[in-house]
Amino acid sequence: MSSTVDVLAIGPHPDDVELGCGGTVAKLVRLGRRVGILHLSCGEAGTRGSVAERRREAEAAAAALGAAAVEFLDLGDGALRTGSAEEDQLIAALRRFRPELVLGPAPADRHPDHGRAHRLVADACFYAGLARRGSGAPHRPAAFFAYMQHDPFEPRFVVDVTADWRAKVAALDAYESQIHRPEAANRDEPPTKVASREFRLAVEGRARFYGQVINAELGEPFWSRQPLAVADPWQLLPGGLR
Repeated sequence: MSSTVDVLAIGPHPDDVELGCGGTVAKLVRLGRRVGILHLSCGEAGTRGSVAERRREAEAAAAALGAAAVEFLDLGDGALRTGSAEEDQLIAALRRFRPELVLGPAPADRHPDHGRAHRLVADACFYAGLARRGSGAPHRPAAFFAYMQHDPFEPRFVVDVTADWRAKVAALDAYESQIHRPEAANRDEPPTKVASREFRLAVEGRARFYGQVINAELGEPFWSRQPLAVADPWQLLPGGLR
């Protein structure tokens, strides 16, 4: 099987991709795209769950979304490293996977690792196209779109994920150590915001809000540094009630 993908979704920690754009990943897979997931760390500095457990959870979540590949880099959780050596590791991954579309974290967020990861991903996407940087055949993705995590931003577009929400829920449920599940509420570990019932409800609440914005039931918002090219404006007409 080819190791290349059409789309590479990148997260600083296991569960970031699933929380931010899990519905979009599932939708792209359903539409016939090969999607890979790359975690920049194993979440080793997290309050809950061991590294081994978080890797197992990430693999189960990727399977729930239908991802063609899931891999991990070791760039440091809790102090994500963004130097030239880390750029080279991500450049190598981009050249191996050769995605046309990259999904990653937004420029700034509550967790400092998320903002650091955005800059790292954006820079690596550019540098991966330079023939004299690193080894391997150059490849620059056509686009890098950022998904929303904790902090809101004004989205450039919103993806209707109504038909793929169940897959996203299944992926979130795979993260038993991280994300609230009533049946796993008795874990003997410290409470965290992400593991709270309120956070889990807010994930769906945000999706319902952005779904309403585009006349859909559930939506995932994205940011783009560049304006988006539109081949057919007719395809942008909203559905639903007007």
